[in-house]
Amino acid sequence: MGLLRGNMFRRRFLQLITVATAGLAPLGARAAGAGKIVTYRVKGFSCRTCATGLDTMLGQQKGINSSRSTYPEGTVTVGFDPAQTTEKAIVAFIRDLGFMVEDEAKGDLSSARGLRPSQPPRA
Repeated sequence: MGLLRGNMFRRRFLQLITVATAGLAPLGARAAGAGKIVTYRVKGFSCRTCATGLDTMLGQQKGINSSRSTYPEGTVTVGFDPAQTTEKAIVAFIRDLGFMVEDEAKGDLSSARGLRPSQPPRA
């Protein structure tokens, strides 16, 4: 059952990437004005396509100026405009895509199910 769920997730993720890339403007073309940069560890990349897809999906979000994900290292560095989006919104978006996110500065690993390290897994 876990293998089927994983394959379905990958299929849905690839579908979202395909839709998101239609009419995609390069991230470098966006204004490089004032912003903030954060780096997260991301668990759940199974291939380079996951990292590229995450960058593509983040690039479609309001306030995101840049995104650079790495596989197999499993990191994402996001440049954003704090006047348009928040770190909390970025992390929530990455979680909604099904990845686990760890703030490198805080070491806070949270999953797509919204668990905090102090919470036991739900059945």
